[in-house]
Amino acid sequence: MTEVWSLAALWFALALVAVVLSILLRIANALSEIIVGIAAGALIGAATLGVDQSWIKFLAGAGAIILTFLAGAELDPVVFRAKWKEATAVGLVSFAAPFLGCAAAAYYLLHWSVEASWLAGVALSTTSVAVVYAVMLEFGFNRTAYGKTMLAACFITDLGTVLALGFIFSPFTYKTLVFFGVTLAACLLLPRLTERLIARHGSRASEIEAKFLLFVLFALGALAAWAGSEPVLPAYVAGMLLAGTVGRDHALVRRLRTLTFGLLTPFYFIRAGAYVSLPVLIAAPVAFLVLLLSKLAAKCAGVYPVTKLFGSANTEAMYTTLLMSTGLTFGSISALYGLSHDIVDQSQYSLLILAVIASAVVPTLIANAFYLPRHLLPAADEGSESSPLPTASTGRTSKRR
Repeated sequence: MTEVWSLAALWFALALVAVVLSILLRIANALSEIIVGIAAGALIGAATLGVDQSWIKFLAGAGAIILTFLAGAELDPVVFRAKWKEATAVGLVSFAAPFLGCAAAAYYLLHWSVEASWLAGVALSTTSVAVVYAVMLEFGFNRTAYGKTMLAACFITDLGTVLALGFIFSPFTYKTLVFFGVTLAACLLLPRLTERLIARHGSRASEIEAKFLLFVLFALGALAAWAGSEPVLPAYVAGMLLAGTVGRDHALVRRLRTLTFGLLTPFYFIRAGAYVSLPVLIAAPVAFLVLLLSKLAAKCAGVYPVTKLFGSANTEAMYTTLLMSTGLTFGSISALYGLSHDIVDQSQYSLLILAVIASAVVPTLIANAFYLPRHLLPAADEGSESSPLPTASTGRTSKRR
């Protein structure tokens, strides 16, 4: 067990470095963890960090699942009903534009095969719910109609990515039918069961409601993995359906956030950064730039006009466009799927992973530095939760009261 405890200490030392970095640079903590992961992978090595050890993979995967669930739970049903046209339009174009644009760039500019090009389109079409939610939470946008609409658009985008990956590459088998059937049944029963459980047994020291939610998320995740899908997809759907119950229980949400951001997400984000291979970037910088810039250009060409169509101001439209340009979870999963099924080779996989992770960092840094819509930030006394927000003039945080 000495090695396990030593590795755990090392990972949380990196997490602490990431926190300090996020405060000094005034960036979202998720991005600083990715940057620290990249640096640690280059200086220490991914193998030394133990990124492929089963317990680290579990903690990282659990972090992605619960973080995605919390993002879904932030979706206010009232806001979604009012903004569903905007969320759907932004989400669809956020998927379709880079899916077609990046596939064309890989085929015509990089001369990849047809299958590899389509996979590149799938991997680079995503929007990272984990990154967007972390940024929304960092600035308090998660409590605003603007933030909730963006999270809904993220879901639409990633749903398109999952369906494209499934229909183009994954075989449709009886497992797929079982997965959809059980997930549908669980989603129909989950809101009522959860509401009754919280009403009768909530707020106990035994944390029965938290254990119940973790059971449901891990069970649906296991079923999704068995069917060849991705565990975070049912987690997001479950979060959306429970937005009217779990999402309004601020004490329960706060406890889940403490678990997620305090223990789990450092493993998820630092691990993602540790997979970046700088030698591959040095060996093929042009191919990397083609993939990254084609994604950013396609997202901007598609998302920005749609946001303007729905009346967004320039700053707000650019901020939305840049955050919708982020990618991480589904992009990495799609790239790994291509490598595992011999659709892309090791070099193409490394380039895709580099482009995916860069798309999590570059657009968000630009968005927060130049296009942060401060007029949409919640008022200092809004909401019932205490959340540290970066101030406009310093890197310090101010406690919300």
